Amino acid sequence: MFEKQTPDPGPTAPAQFLYERETRSIHVAVKPTYLDDQSDPADDRYVWSYTVTIANRGEEPVQLISRYWNIMDAAGRVQEVRGPGVVGAQPVIAPGESFEYTSGCPLDTASGVMSGRYQMKAASGESFEAEIPAFLLESPFERRQVH
Repeated sequence: MFEKQTPDPGPTAPAQFLYERETRSIHVAVKPTYLDDQSDPADDRYVWSYTVTIANRGEEPVQLISRYWNIMDAAGRVQEVRGPGVVGAQPVIAPGESFEYTSGCPLDTASGVMSGRYQMKAASGESFEAEIPAFLLESPFERRQVH
């Protein structure tokens, strides 16, 4: 379910991971970060940011038309989000170029998982989906059990 995960030796703890997936020469990398300053565990509010980098490794320009997210919290509740573009943009990404944005996700539980896809349109007019790798939303308040 989870694609390539690369530890990111960034200056903040806990360790952050980079999740990556490539579909039809569109490379999508996601780096989630728990936002302690915006979270309130006493009120069951946990917030993450995630930075997405979409790189065009293909031969022709592509445009990101829309997004679909599947967000599942630790209790198994699923929320689906659909909409045009990302952060108010429908970027055109030239070959060898990339587009990066940061967004956020609040949950009522201390952990969760997100996955999804982008609807893309190639300069040739062909539409296709670029998969977003499933990635974990983890916080220091997550209750883990060893079986």
